[in-house]
Amino acid sequence: MAAVSALFLAACGNSANPVRTYAMGEKVTLGHLIYTVLETQWLTQIGKPPDERIPQNRFFLVRVSVVNGGNQDLTVPNLYLEDDKGNDYQELTNGDGVPQWVGAIRSTPPAEAVSGNLVFDCPPAHYKLHVVDENNDQGAFVDIPLSFTSETPELPIPGASNKR
Repeated sequence: MAAVSALFLAACGNSANPVRTYAMGEKVTLGHLIYTVLETQWLTQIGKPPDERIPQNRFFLVRVSVVNGGNQDLTVPNLYLEDDKGNDYQELTNGDGVPQWVGAIRSTPPAEAVSGNLVFDCPPAHYKLHVVDENNDQGAFVDIPLSFTSETPELPIPGASNKR
């Protein structure tokens, strides 16, 4: 009986830890990468006729900043969105016409950041951005509510008084 109990307890101890979910504007540290999701924007097209790009669904721009907290150059992995039904939408590797596109291959030196827009083609919905460390060993989600306006978190201005 003790052997069965020990096996049961060992099996329970090996259960995967749930992946943590952060809010937009929060810093997410995974390995040596520090992510911040700053704002989002939905677009029905990129560019102007006759050279516009039309998405299958809608273009979804997610402005991020990723800081390299390590002591060597790191490549920021490609990311994906997950909807409430578990569907994944991969980041697009073609950034033609995307304002401030962060690029498909993102390398950053120590103590520096890459920032700009990730671009996805997906239907309007509530999403979580899946972010990972530089080795794809650790992951987390950033909750992105459905909104059709830019969402910029209010950040306090250092040294500014909150009095009006």
